Amino acid sequence: MVVGDFAIDLETVVIGAGPGGYVAAIHAAELGQKVTVIEREYVGGVCLNVGCIPSKALINAGHRLQEARDASAFGISKTDATIDFAKTQDWKQHQVVERLTGGVRMLFKKHKIDLIEGDAFLKDDHSLRVIKSDSAQTYTFKNLIIATGSRPVEIKGFKFEQRVVDSTGGLNLPEVPKELVVIGGGYIGSELAGAYANLGAHVTILEGTPSILPNFDQDMVKLVLDSFKKRGVTVITKAMAQSATNFDDHVEIKYEVNGQTETIKADYVMVTVGRRPNTNDMGLEQAGVTVGERGLLPVDNQGRTNKPNIYAIGDIVAGAALAHKASYEGKVAAEAISGKPAAVDYRAMPAVCYTDPELASTGLTLKEAKAAGYDAKSDKFPFMANGRAISLNATEGFVKLISNKADGTLLGAQIAGSGASDLISELTLAVEGGMNITDIALTIHPHPTLSEAIMDAADVAEGFPTNI
Repeated sequence: MVVGDFAIDLETVVIGAGPGGYVAAIHAAELGQKVTVIEREYVGGVCLNVGCIPSKALINAGHRLQEARDASAFGISKTDATIDFAKTQDWKQHQVVERLTGGVRMLFKKHKIDLIEGDAFLKDDHSLRVIKSDSAQTYTFKNLIIATGSRPVEIKGFKFEQRVVDSTGGLNLPEVPKELVVIGGGYIGSELAGAYANLGAHVTILEGTPSILPNFDQDMVKLVLDSFKKRGVTVITKAMAQSATNFDDHVEIKYEVNGQTETIKADYVMVTVGRRPNTNDMGLEQAGVTVGERGLLPVDNQGRTNKPNIYAIGDIVAGAALAHKASYEGKVAAEAISGKPAAVDYRAMPAVCYTDPELASTGLTLKEAKAAGYDAKSDKFPFMANGRAISLNATEGFVKLISNKADGTLLGAQIAGSGASDLISELTLAVEGGMNITDIALTIHPHPTLSEAIMDAADVAEGFPTNI
């Protein structure tokens, strides 16, 4: 039954309640706008519900299990640790995911943001229709922020069903598989491959390119490959997945490598070959919004589309599909609507991969810096020379600084090792602030900490490698 279809006037509307949408909505409300959020599935988006947050919960569970099973380096012997995976999944859902998504709903109430649950379809550049299972309603709006995110790519021969899953299904497996095949060795595939390996699965990664994690320097990737080898993860590169056949108790995957067709059996196969922007079937053409290549929406430096009152942020615009990028763009768009001179600046956009060890990068790599015309150099400090890393028995990895030879300006940085996901923020601020190597070298870092490796790397860059 469909009831009601008169137009209701709204001020600022945000479609999508993920990390881009809910941050945009809250900041717009903080700036005095009357905000309405439309969400069809997950308050908190993919990230909080079936992406960033639950994946890190499983990664952490895997680390805890491995630590319990092997602490012999510290003189601790306990080899009988087991896992109740159903309890792990319950903790992940009820203590982690629901706590955070509930927090978003509370913030909406705090800021008097209206939430409408349903599918939004644009009628023109100032009105839209929200469809629910039993009703439909038309709304007019003054300004609109589209933050609809992205969805997993489904490849030919691997229809998502039963034992063929995307990353969402991979996070919600009913048991730890004995055999797991992961197609795609990017961020998501490598993270979840490592998580399930730590939880006890034998994992095989099929990657179509010559290397996993192609967005990171090879000296960083090598550390992950070495860790995978120690945990029995099989990595097959230049492998083209062909098909998956479901059986009652397993799935058979065919792939081609070196001109030969191979078959591998597994309990599950998880496909993580990329994501596609959610911009189709929502009426963008009717609203006159330009849709670019691969379904991405072209925007200016404030997130504005070709329609001056319609903005787009996150995975549906150009750039890396990162939750923190979407949040940042959401703030900029909210400020632009309020008439503030905000604009995006991607000089230092951090990226993190939660593998073993963790990988993190910000600013330019050495290759990118040279391509941009800088006379740049790279300087490293190894964690094996850091007192805190030694005490943690986590000496794999390094801090690498990319600087301009002419004036020592920090252009970028990469960290591989324990705590990289947290340490990269200091260097992101340094790149964003235009700091130079001397600024970092003269910043007093507490001892003993992993962060000292950043100061020591700056010492190396200045030609005074005090601690190596």
